Amino acid sequence: MKRQIIKIDEAKCNGCGLCVTACHEGAIGMVNGKAKLLRDDYCDGLGNCLPVCPTGAITFEEREAAAYNEEEVKKNIQKKEEIKMEHEEKLACGCPGSASRSIKAREEKPEVKVEAGSAPSELRQWPVQLKLVPVNAPYFENAHLLIAADCAAYAYASFHKDFIKNKVTVIGCPKLDNTDYSEKLAAIIKSNDIQSVTIVRMEVPCCGGLAEMAKQALAQSGKMIPWNIKIISIDGTIKGS
Repeated sequence: MKRQIIKIDEAKCNGCGLCVTACHEGAIGMVNGKAKLLRDDYCDGLGNCLPVCPTGAITFEEREAAAYNEEEVKKNIQKKEEIKMEHEEKLACGCPGSASRSIKAREEKPEVKVEAGSAPSELRQWPVQLKLVPVNAPYFENAHLLIAADCAAYAYASFHKDFIKNKVTVIGCPKLDNTDYSEKLAAIIKSNDIQSVTIVRMEVPCCGGLAEMAKQALAQSGKMIPWNIKIISIDGTIKGS
């Protein structure tokens, strides 16, 4: 049958993977570092992937294609969700190091000595990886939430002092994690009395996915919470908001 379907220009694709995250049906995947339409029958032709593409590599075309298979897509989404949940449960339960716990603030730990010239850690909880943090962890209640790209702490020297201090921190990478965190972030915001949200991302295009997921989560939560975005350049400066 002839119908509207997406077309990906590989020459324009920068491999950021944002379209893969945006396509909930699983029609798009990464092949040799480039986005590719894997199955015509998984593409609904609505183009949720178009607005997230930073290079304009995705367009619509009308051509002969298999009909959209909604039933098969639903099965695929359910299967992926089950695999993801099973994987997260194994990570959370199988490793003692991922056990949820709070960390006392520096001023509450006078017994901990900091070497001269070094800065103290401002981390207030563990774990920090978005895949591992429990939605209902007690440290989320009345917290100022920091959602950060995991590269940001390496690029920005004063990350602990300027961003982590007095916040609960969660980190992730939309490209490497290859998952949509908007639902989990929305659940965290819905289930806890979050006071504010700060999003810190790198300037690279693929990092924009984390900011988009955070904004989607805020919208899905239905709560009016103060939020802001900070962009870190690869040379270690704050580029903008």
